[in-house]
Amino acid sequence: MPHVLVKMYPAESEQQKNTLAEEITKVIMNITGKPEAAISVGIVEVPENVWMEEVYNKDILPQIDSLYKKPGY
Repeated sequence: MPHVLVKMYPAESEQQKNTLAEEITKVIMNITGKPEAAISVGIVEVPENVWMEEVYNKDILPQIDSLYKKPGY
């Protein structure tokens, strides 16, 4: 606890994904007080041409009212 799943356009590099996961982990540790060993971060790369169909329509729109941060598009 917790597990975070990030869906994003394809990253520029593995280093970018590693850095993102490390920074998310640090923020979660600072806010929740949970140890690093309790946190997991997954990254799913989704091509831009299928984003609306695969992510927005399936993950975002059905839960829009419960999102703490809503997209601006």
